[in-house]
Amino acid sequence: MSATSHRLGTVAALMGASLALLAPMAAAAPTDDPSPVPVPEVEGPLPGTAPGDPASDNIEDTYPFYATDVDLDSYDYVEEEFIVSGTANQYVDGAVASEHPYRTRVIVRRPEHQWDSNGTALVEWQNVSAGYDIDALWSPSSEHIMREGYTWVGVSAQNVGVSYLTEWSPARYGDLDVTDGGTVENDQLSYDIFSQTAQELREPDSALAGGIELDQLLAIGASQSAGRMTAYYDRILPHIEPVFDGYGFIVGSAPTTERPEPAFQVLSETDLTLFPAQGIADSVHTWEVAGTAHSGWGGRAAREGVDNRDLPGGQPQYNCAQPPFSRVPLHHVLNASYNHLSEWAEDGTAPPEADPIERTEDGEIARDEDGHALGGIRLSQVEVPTALNTGVNSATIPSDFFCVLFGSHEPYSDAELAQRYDSHASYVFQVKRVERRNVLAGYVTLADSLRNRFDAVRSDVAR
Repeated sequence: MSATSHRLGTVAALMGASLALLAPMAAAAPTDDPSPVPVPEVEGPLPGTAPGDPASDNIEDTYPFYATDVDLDSYDYVEEEFIVSGTANQYVDGAVASEHPYRTRVIVRRPEHQWDSNGTALVEWQNVSAGYDIDALWSPSSEHIMREGYTWVGVSAQNVGVSYLTEWSPARYGDLDVTDGGTVENDQLSYDIFSQTAQELREPDSALAGGIELDQLLAIGASQSAGRMTAYYDRILPHIEPVFDGYGFIVGSAPTTERPEPAFQVLSETDLTLFPAQGIADSVHTWEVAGTAHSGWGGRAAREGVDNRDLPGGQPQYNCAQPPFSRVPLHHVLNASYNHLSEWAEDGTAPPEADPIERTEDGEIARDEDGHALGGIRLSQVEVPTALNTGVNSATIPSDFFCVLFGSHEPYSDAELAQRYDSHASYVFQVKRVERRNVLAGYVTLADSLRNRFDAVRSDVAR
């Protein structure tokens, strides 16, 4: 078996549910009479804040799973958790087959005051690839989200995540169920759960929004969550009234059908090596980012505290063939993409174009003599490198199959850095030049770029 075939097999096993969804993705014909999306019931906000005791029988002594450890107060933000319940449809080929009750949780991080809000909610389909809910897109981008005034909403739509919650804290989550007592399989209720959460956010007196007026809702999802959102966009939306203004498909699949709602896909270098090319709709705007990983250092570092607090044994450790976790900050590009998606949904201004990552004649990623990918969006960490960062890695033992998602990071020695850069000033000048170019192109925000420039100045490179 070739290395590429082995990687594909590993990821297929890892994300089987998502990939299975994509296989039969024929376009669903839109209905002439789309069904309205009902408003669900909301309970909360629930009591309890971290730190606490998830095993306590008193809900006030518990706290939300994966409660953020970011300093919300410094941005005048609050975190609140709710129980959302209602009746969701099970779909067959896009058509309603049956109705079922559900009860799940939604966690919200929002400005405390209306004047700090930009009026847009980023509604994230929580990722469950690890077997529990991960706020994959909040974690590395929390500073940007709060700096810009977004409301972030995390939806627990899938059974894997909900089942984990019920065991993690029975007092807090014991009555949650998104399977109607086990009668509904394959997360068929997840689509309506996602829609109905958004519909509640659109209510003038939305309990979830906590008094914040929201003019725009953007659906975002990473990896397998992007796969679920692809099925939602292609198969469910033709039959229901739309509740989202735009969609961000991150490090995963994207729609095959044409719809009026903007669809923005951002792919890491890893995604081009793992997945066969997916036929996506011409209307989908795609960026590919050189040197980045499907799950890189930015997310891992941001989640370390909550992993060590909430997971048995703390943050998982891995034995990878190469030093894991690319340090190229994909989340900087994601931060810019959210702003572009918001503008696109508001006034039709499409995001800037970006070159794709280059391929060889046999379909492999084209690389320079040092191993860096060619083409794509090129951040300063790739253009002015202090390490070889790629989107490729593999496991040394079968149980560490997640290594294929982490990319690699191999720092240069002091001697190599001295050979590359005549002086520290020369290194800083080159970083600033790339940063200015990427800000002007719209690939990174000015705030993130200034941080990169500051880090370059403070570094010991070529001193």
